[in-house]
Amino acid sequence: MMGIKTSDNPGAGTKVKTMFWFFAGGETRDDKFNVFTGSFIRLMKEIMEDKFDFIKGVYFKTNLGNVAWALNNAQKPIINPSQNKMIDTALNQILTNGYTPESQLIIVSSSSGSVVAAQTACYLAAKNRDKLLFRKPFHLVLGASMVSTESALFRQLKVYQKKGQLGKLIYDELQDEGDNSTGVGSTSRLKAWMNAAGLMMPWLSGKYEGPSFLNIDPVKGHLHRRRSQTVRKALDFIDVLLVRYNLAGELYKERAKNVISREIKDN
Repeated sequence: MMGIKTSDNPGAGTKVKTMFWFFAGGETRDDKFNVFTGSFIRLMKEIMEDKFDFIKGVYFKTNLGNVAWALNNAQKPIINPSQNKMIDTALNQILTNGYTPESQLIIVSSSSGSVVAAQTACYLAAKNRDKLLFRKPFHLVLGASMVSTESALFRQLKVYQKKGQLGKLIYDELQDEGDNSTGVGSTSRLKAWMNAAGLMMPWLSGKYEGPSFLNIDPVKGHLHRRRSQTVRKALDFIDVLLVRYNLAGELYKERAKNVISREIKDN
């Protein structure tokens, strides 16, 4: 695993230790990625070097298993997260690989990975109420998210933010306009599964329009699936995180700008 090194952050005027951890979507395995995920990991490692890594060993072997877990757990914080293997494993990775209490932690996620990230964030915020794990509030990014802003899970994150345990909570800027799968996890498991059925079979749904979420055609497929097949989605994430929000400081902001410019030119 990759450690954390001190980096200059002229924007803050002080030296900080920054570490990004990425929770990828349901198509991810430890060594298998869609175009977006593979591109995001590759480019973030180029920019951030050993200050970026992705969570491994927490996903199921099938896309369906990952999506089902997310649909079942997107509504409210898990009651006993320490007993949940997925959440506990994810947090242990964050706390044992290059970790220091002075680190500036940034949790980034996409799609079904946003549910795992949100649950892990709630677990971490609860454990860190006395700031014994992290001295600084950590930031959370929920991109292309299955988590609904109306859910008890999202509301709890806002509570932790108000208490100062969670810093920035980035959501709106990384939802694709027109992606009707955003917030599919809803406020109850029943609603989540009804939404999922409607997305897959929109012709039977009075709520959703086509194309079906199962349609992965790069031109005519569902927007969420089309975007997952593009480098551009990775560049949009990087632009929001490192340029617009400047989460890692001026040095990495300039690196990000250069990488974005190069990739747009090359693609």
